[in-house]
Amino acid sequence: MNYDHVLLPSGAASTLAEVDTYLSTQQGLAETNVVTQLAAELNRRNAELPEDDHFLGTDAVGGAATGAVLHVPCPYDAIGYVRQLLFALATPLNYAVYDPQLAWLIDPAGSVPAAVTHGGAGEFPYLTKATAQLWVSELAPPNPYLIVERADQVYMQTYRDESGTFTVEYRDGASNKHFGTTLTDASTVADLIWEWATDDRTRLHTLPWTRVDL
Repeated sequence: MNYDHVLLPSGAASTLAEVDTYLSTQQGLAETNVVTQLAAELNRRNAELPEDDHFLGTDAVGGAATGAVLHVPCPYDAIGYVRQLLFALATPLNYAVYDPQLAWLIDPAGSVPAAVTHGGAGEFPYLTKATAQLWVSELAPPNPYLIVERADQVYMQTYRDESGTFTVEYRDGASNKHFGTTLTDASTVADLIWEWATDDRTRLHTLPWTRVDL
């Protein structure tokens, strides 16, 4: 059984319903040049590896009448590697990554670069307002945390406990600039993280922060 990722142009869809509609409209269309380029690079990298290390769930990807869409299956033990590779290849070409298993559309439109670590799904190279809302709202055991790092020791992170309360911390480099607070509303936490990531600290300065000693 394979795990699927789907590449589609940034801005082609903003909701899951729109993703389904867009994928349907591309069926039967000739493969675009961008898709051909992406498929060729994925196939080349896969073929360079020993067969036991292949990261594609099929002999090759691309070559189908799917228009501007590229389906990329992979074995479950290669999910993290493939996801990182897809972001590295697709983002510069203004392509989004859709994960139908998690129902996540990760689109670089309006994003800010950041090292994002999702406790349940791994690492991502950028943050958007939509993904902040999505990821925070869905944090759940066994690893209910999200970290957004913009530079070394400059980050904001949150952990959701079993009661649904969020511990939120931010650090501005030095150990004496590490503060924490608790919140109960997922949307507020997501907005706070997004605002911090985009250098808007208006809301942050209204909250009661306590120094965190590590």
